[in-house]
Amino acid sequence: MKKGLKQTIQAIVFLALAIFLLWLSFRGIDLGELWAVLRKAHYLWLLPAVIFSFLSFFIRARRWTLLMEPMGYKPGLMNAYHAVMIGYFANMIFPRLGEVSKCAALGKKENIPFDRLVGTMLVERTIDILTVLLILGLTLVAGSTTGSFLSENVFLPAEQKLSSSLASAKLITVIVVFLTVTAVVMFFMLRKRLSAYALFGRLYSFSDGLLDGLKSIAKIRRKWEFIFLTIVLWISYFFMSYFPLLCLDSTAKLGMGGAMFVLVIGSFGMAAPVQSGLGAYHWIVSRGLLVAYTIPLEEGLAYATLEHESQMILIAIAGAISLYAMFGRKGGKVLKSVVTEKKS
Repeated sequence: MKKGLKQTIQAIVFLALAIFLLWLSFRGIDLGELWAVLRKAHYLWLLPAVIFSFLSFFIRARRWTLLMEPMGYKPGLMNAYHAVMIGYFANMIFPRLGEVSKCAALGKKENIPFDRLVGTMLVERTIDILTVLLILGLTLVAGSTTGSFLSENVFLPAEQKLSSSLASAKLITVIVVFLTVTAVVMFFMLRKRLSAYALFGRLYSFSDGLLDGLKSIAKIRRKWEFIFLTIVLWISYFFMSYFPLLCLDSTAKLGMGGAMFVLVIGSFGMAAPVQSGLGAYHWIVSRGLLVAYTIPLEEGLAYATLEHESQMILIAIAGAISLYAMFGRKGGKVLKSVVTEKKS
């Protein structure tokens, strides 16, 4: 099967999944009531959320450049910003394509090896995951609404299901860990012999780039700036969740605690393998608000729609502008060719 056709089929499958999740989210909803809620919304509160969104984009771009400095690369902030936006834009079409796209775009514009950029991207993702886990852990320890909701609706059911097959789960885990460690050890022990083959040569080159990128975090020259930017980034994400709450009378009363709740559970929705969390975000946020705060589904879906779709419109416009700013009218073709090359 041709690569282009394969990618198209994958995109259609993910889109179908997103549509199914949207249908699941809106099933049984009184659309008339939902429209009435949206009609009465205070849309001006979306403006500060958009401002914090732009702040987060530039913070991501600046933080990314800090990870490249130890490797000897100093891309311009605007090029890094445009690459970040292109990545978000690509995610609207194909899940997880954004990471490849932003690395490919910046690498082509600034003449930076793609493998090195992928390494820095992995560092970013690792830090993001650790931050989410830290916030999640703090909410669980604090016994907040977020912690209670996740404990009762996620962790406890999962624990009950796993306990019935604990022995088999342990056995499978041991086997998977053993095979993974063996494969990694053999991969590096046989490097000289396997490098003669083109496929393995590319794999070793790619792994070297990844390791260089991962090592860059220990060599960051401005560590305090990196930490500060990470904190401000997540504060921005917090306010991106908070201000849309003020758009609706039913959610405005939830305050800072409600914003933290949406930030945490919304992260799970955005991590789903669908275009920009489409459908998954709407389902988990609306159901979470119903269970945790008894917000009616129509109200919860109205909030999720306002928050998610305002961001998607912003990313679509800003991403298209960034694509044009970097590569001109041929931006789409350039990006498609570069991404296809890097994914092959």
